[in-house]
Amino acid sequence: QVQLVESGGGLVQPGGSLRLSCAASGSISSINAMGWYRQAPGKQRELVAAITSGGSTNYADSVKGRFTISRDNAKNTVYLQMNSLKPEDTAVYYCNAVIVVFTTLFTTRTYWGQGTQVTVSS
Repeated sequence: QVQLVESGGGLVQPGGSLRLSCAASGSISSINAMGWYRQAPGKQRELVAAITSGGSTNYADSVKGRFTISRDNAKNTVYLQMNSLKPEDTAVYYCNAVIVVFTTLFTTRTYWGQGTQVTVSS
């Protein structure tokens, strides 16, 4: 059993900052890519940022230069530092991780967090 638990969402004014965290726990053998997605009302879920186990990163064009993704492999945790927030960043943010688990054999599965609300408004 693997869980992803997110924290750090909330209400912030335009131009402000927030830091999201997502910790993975359970029967984890190793974690491959981790990432953050978001879904605004009436829109499809979209990739915000992703990071490989080796530290390579990928960002949506809309957040480049404002958001930074990082991870602490020892803590099985991924972070998203969000600066210069805009009203259009308002969405539910979901953590995602590709995890190798061991039960009777090694299996690679994709897990999702429960989502955390980020609201950017004055």
